[in-house]
Amino acid sequence: MDARPEPGHDRPMTTGYVYHELYGWHDTGTHASLLPADPRRGLQPYRHFENADAKRRVHELVVASGLVDRLTRLAPRPATDDEILLVHTPGHLQRLTDANDTGGDGGDGGTPFGRGSLDIARLSTGGVIRAAEAVVDGAVDNAYALVRPPGHHALADSGMGFCMLGNIAIAVQAVRRTRGVERVAVVDIDVHHGNGTQAAFYDDPNVLAISLHQDRMFPPNSGFVTERGTGAGFGYTLNLPLPPGTGNGAYLAATRRVVVPALRRFRPDLVVIAAGFDANALDPLGRMMLTATGYREITSLVVEAAAELCDGRVLCAHEGGYDAAYVPFCAHAVIEVLAGVDEPFEDPFSFDDLGQQELQPHQDAAIKATEELVGDISDTPPRDAT
Repeated sequence: MDARPEPGHDRPMTTGYVYHELYGWHDTGTHASLLPADPRRGLQPYRHFENADAKRRVHELVVASGLVDRLTRLAPRPATDDEILLVHTPGHLQRLTDANDTGGDGGDGGTPFGRGSLDIARLSTGGVIRAAEAVVDGAVDNAYALVRPPGHHALADSGMGFCMLGNIAIAVQAVRRTRGVERVAVVDIDVHHGNGTQAAFYDDPNVLAISLHQDRMFPPNSGFVTERGTGAGFGYTLNLPLPPGTGNGAYLAATRRVVVPALRRFRPDLVVIAAGFDANALDPLGRMMLTATGYREITSLVVEAAAELCDGRVLCAHEGGYDAAYVPFCAHAVIEVLAGVDEPFEDPFSFDDLGQQELQPHQDAAIKATEELVGDISDTPPRDAT
């Protein structure tokens, strides 16, 4: 696609920001629904892990810190049936539609939703589409979509892992169809493997899907180094499963040695970051040690690469992250990078000083296994492949 004019000194960098209060109205019930209602085997009812608090508090911190004044608000709109069907089957959409008035499950038995949640999921997906369109159109330089429910686990014919619709996959397909975007790179830093996004583009050489995740965390048999794509898409899927306990050092090494070189070889028109914050040191569903500093530096490296490769077109779409105390500071750090903030908001936690934050030998070995595959990415993938 054609390059946009350089921003120049007469126009400051602009960062789009998507959020809607209805995202907090998506009702996931209690996590007792994850197992049968049997006191010998089940869970005593308690708040579901995927509840509104973490993302609501991200937005409130963005407002309270004044960062919102540096952002361009983008109003989300519901994704249409046609857009959803770019990725999902009619049967999956019908299943969600049939249960929208009563509540139900996304299809895997572990993705509960309440009455009206499909309407909110449409608004979540539509929010990512809206942000992608704004970036590609040049209305903003980059964007952050703080949406809920998340999306990177959703498969073509089923929801999965708290995800009803594939937000990023649908948005990528939408802007490819309507905006002439040819090549898109997705960098997934959620602690869980981005299996749904991977599946959507597994045979597509014009979408580079990179996932950095905790080894065999979720899905437990997914995200191996050997999963590299199929057919014309072989080589355009890169998985980097990292050992539990990985901190800033290994994540930054992985970004420098795998993510940035892969982006440079692929030369995308748009970079999408699946911004999951469940690799942070306090998350109840992950066992990693990333800090707000680590998230800031990872984002900086990707943003710098995008400035070199695609005029800075970066879209961040919020995925997981379940500790409502720390996620806001990690997400705030990412948004600060997008907005070009020179003086970061102070992180009140001190996880940067935790032991084992440095790159460890076993983590280095995991990075090398994926690093060796980067050279297989073609500089000029076929642009007419589907």
